[in-house]
Amino acid sequence: MAELFAPISDGKVVETTSSTSKEDKEKKANDGLDKDAFLQLLVAEMQYQDPLEPTTNTEYISQFATFSQLEATQNVELSNKISMANDLVGKQVIMKTRNDSGVMQYEDGKVDYAYLENGKVYLSVNGSLFNIDDLDSVIEGEYLDAVNLAKMMDTVVGKLPSAASVTLADEEKVAQARELYDSLTDYQKKYLSSDTLTKLDEVGTALAALKKSAEPADE
Repeated sequence: MAELFAPISDGKVVETTSSTSKEDKEKKANDGLDKDAFLQLLVAEMQYQDPLEPTTNTEYISQFATFSQLEATQNVELSNKISMANDLVGKQVIMKTRNDSGVMQYEDGKVDYAYLENGKVYLSVNGSLFNIDDLDSVIEGEYLDAVNLAKMMDTVVGKLPSAASVTLADEEKVAQARELYDSLTDYQKKYLSSDTLTKLDEVGTALAALKKSAEPADE
């Protein structure tokens, strides 16, 4: 995890610069040529060009224009990422990550703050920093509600006795679990685990059988 030394204000990312830091030097080496390096190469090219086939001024201008356009595009992309990161603060997201074996995994959580370091934008999710390029999706409110209700349903049904041990004394708890299930929409029910549904049906069937056997016989 990167060390947090860029200031954060109200959960917003704040850019910092350090022209002499080791990280900045590595960034320049990894991200390509900056303006100074380009000009140095341009001078060297002029010095060592073939005198029989010299490079024209038009070609030099074209090269510099191409470089300037690339740099401007990169600046716009960084600005857009910073703006996106600021907008994501406080929202639920799903981030892509890889385990030690290189297998793709997904982690969801709330973005606590955005962070900018060496020209790269990071999101703090569940105490870890993720590159914004690894953002998979933003969780919508309907999806989040469905997942939370599914977890609640799993907990409620998990506390019920098994079908083999259920008694008439458990009737109220089983009825409450069934009522909660019936209150869910079809979309929300899609996120319930199959084990939860199976147990709820089995317990309900066993309880119904107990109630029937406890009824007095017809005269």
